[in-house]
Amino acid sequence: MSAVEQAAPATPILSVNNIEVIYNHVILVLKGVSLSVPPGGIVALLGANGAGKTTTLKAISNLLHSERGEVTKGAIVFDGEEVQARSPNELVRRGCVQVMEGRHCFGHLTIEENLLTGAFTRRDGKAAIKADLDLVYTYFPRLKERRGSMAGYTSGGEQQMCAIGRALMSRPKMILLDEPSMGLAPLLVKQVAETVQQLNAEGVTVLLVEQMATMALSVAHRAYVIQNGRVVVEGPSARVAADPEVVRAYLGGAATL
Repeated sequence: MSAVEQAAPATPILSVNNIEVIYNHVILVLKGVSLSVPPGGIVALLGANGAGKTTTLKAISNLLHSERGEVTKGAIVFDGEEVQARSPNELVRRGCVQVMEGRHCFGHLTIEENLLTGAFTRRDGKAAIKADLDLVYTYFPRLKERRGSMAGYTSGGEQQMCAIGRALMSRPKMILLDEPSMGLAPLLVKQVAETVQQLNAEGVTVLLVEQMATMALSVAHRAYVIQNGRVVVEGPSARVAADPEVVRAYLGGAATL
């Protein structure tokens, strides 16, 4: 292999190429958004409320139709194939799973029953699923303690752990995390950040949407800032964190990574 070949960058596991998203056939929300996520990377997508962060994730996950939204231009490529026309179930089977904002646990099911719903697309047998369930409990020992509790009666932090654990039960290649720190105490935010890094170290690619920019930039390798439906800043996390516009708008005047 030549030195040029060795230096060639890896093909992104996810490429969002100049997409536009329209709601109700009228409202233009995303206006040519492009981003890429390398295999084994953590990429942060930052921006204020209403900037288009969650819409970008829902476009990738094919969850727009339930809200009368659609991708009208551009392409989304995951693991080598265009996926904007595929169903959410197909995308999960291909290895791309979203943990939605607000956690969305099934309140009437126990923690363990919630986790097992994440394995509904798998066909590799009960032993493999049990092994992954035990692995989730090693990531989140608190979930093992609360495994028999109704999810609706657990804390916000426990529900966030459950939502991430449920996504892991599908054996994803990539997780889309939408505002995982929302509503959590600072200690739990730190735990979420550490969990993201741990999962990534074990091979899971992460696209992280966050308003808590300092936390996101501390764990991500690369970042994009979206404003009014357009990407306005992008680059390595350290460089984005040093950008005066980002510091002023999202980091309260100072960035410490």
